[in-house]
Amino acid sequence: MTAALSPSDLSLGAPVPDWTPPTRPSRSALAGRFARLEPLSLAQADGLFEAYAADREGRLWTYLSIGPFETLEAYRDWVAGAAGSEDPLFFAVLVEGRPLGVLSYLRINPEAGSIEVGWITLSPALQRTPAATEIQYLMMRWAFEAGYRRYEWKCNALNAASRRAAQRFGFSFEGVHRQAQVSKGRNRDTAWYAVIDREWPALKIAFETWLGPENFDADGRQKAALRTLTAPLLVSQG
Repeated sequence: MTAALSPSDLSLGAPVPDWTPPTRPSRSALAGRFARLEPLSLAQADGLFEAYAADREGRLWTYLSIGPFETLEAYRDWVAGAAGSEDPLFFAVLVEGRPLGVLSYLRINPEAGSIEVGWITLSPALQRTPAATEIQYLMMRWAFEAGYRRYEWKCNALNAASRRAAQRFGFSFEGVHRQAQVSKGRNRDTAWYAVIDREWPALKIAFETWLGPENFDADGRQKAALRTLTAPLLVSQG
């Protein structure tokens, strides 16, 4: 007969003293040097649709559960619904006042101190620009300053570009959930990445070093790559 284990025999996680769940994100703008994030609204739909039209092959929508949108009316209908959502909580990316992309907080779980960034849909004009990096910094900074312990990034395991981006932004690989979803009639295995609160101070320095004016030459080219700054901070890669 096996004796019952006492509490002192059990291995438990580290204490989290004085834990207070953080607040949920609000519909407030986040401003940086290169870009501004504003709550998604129907007023931005026309500009976003125009910006996305430069992606003539519809590659932006390959790994998303929505799109591509054939007409402005169809996209306006989607924006009208998304703008009222609390989770995901959508933001439009504005550069010099022009809407060029969308992203969101989602799977918002203050009780666990966990929040995810996703629905990242950047127009060709926004991709590979300092603004595209800065918006990730702004979203992550808000989450950790609000008191979240865990900041997540998930993507289709076949989406190599998204997986590279996650690690460039300092997210550590945590594994693949097989057959996690059915999206557009196809299987989706989901790759999981995350940053946790104790990793944020060093990652914040890496972002701010990269975004600083001194990291760009007179032609706007980066001197130090963000990947070089964040790679030593990754717990695991994949």
